Amino acid sequence: MAITEEVRNSELYREIRTEMMRETMEQMQKRMKDEQAMKVRNYRTLNACAEPGGILFTGSSLMEQFPIAEMAVSAGVKGRVYNRGIGGTTTDDFLREIDTVLLDLKPSKVFINIGTNDMTDRVYGDKWMDHLEENYEAILKTAKEKIPEAEIYCMAYYPTNRHLPGQNEWQAAMLKDRTPENIAACDARVEALAKKYGYHYIDVNDGLYDENGEQKAEFAIDGVHMYTEGYRVVFENLKPYLGL
Repeated sequence: MAITEEVRNSELYREIRTEMMRETMEQMQKRMKDEQAMKVRNYRTLNACAEPGGILFTGSSLMEQFPIAEMAVSAGVKGRVYNRGIGGTTTDDFLREIDTVLLDLKPSKVFINIGTNDMTDRVYGDKWMDHLEENYEAILKTAKEKIPEAEIYCMAYYPTNRHLPGQNEWQAAMLKDRTPENIAACDARVEALAKKYGYHYIDVNDGLYDENGEQKAEFAIDGVHMYTEGYRVVFENLKPYLGL
């Protein structure tokens, strides 16, 4: 039965929708945490037989979904390439599992893309950017202490697209604080931290932007994550840092 406009505009309907969305988010978060724990366990096993001195890509889902190992092998990258991205990871999660997703591999070169899941006032309030910066610094400080010889590249955050047709409420909530302005502000803070610790800040996003400065629609899955075509652009921009 169709819902009338009068019902849609009622306070009760809005309350029900809000509660349903909250319950859905809680269920999704629990499922995601279970999946993260499984991936951490699997990575620990893989790390035990990994060769030290390889090239490591690590971070959240934006790194996990990057088919970097296959692209690197196809392009002739020398040495081992590992991906330890885990979907849904925040900087809090990264710090908690930093041994597994970074330190245990003893990499010679590291590419980090972490922090997009911190870009939300729903979890961290209006100080979310400070929280992201503090944790990012803790990550770099730990790396400097534990793997001082590693060459680390802090990657600029990918652009998002907040205007894709058909975006649902969950996607809108996910993208609420990931505006071009906020992303640029976060990039500036990451760049300053990289400089402070003697690391590299790199922007390999050339070719991802549309005329409005957002992620090109043809690359966009949901406004944040990208199809492989988008990662192909990123990989081409990464080549100089991979010795190609």
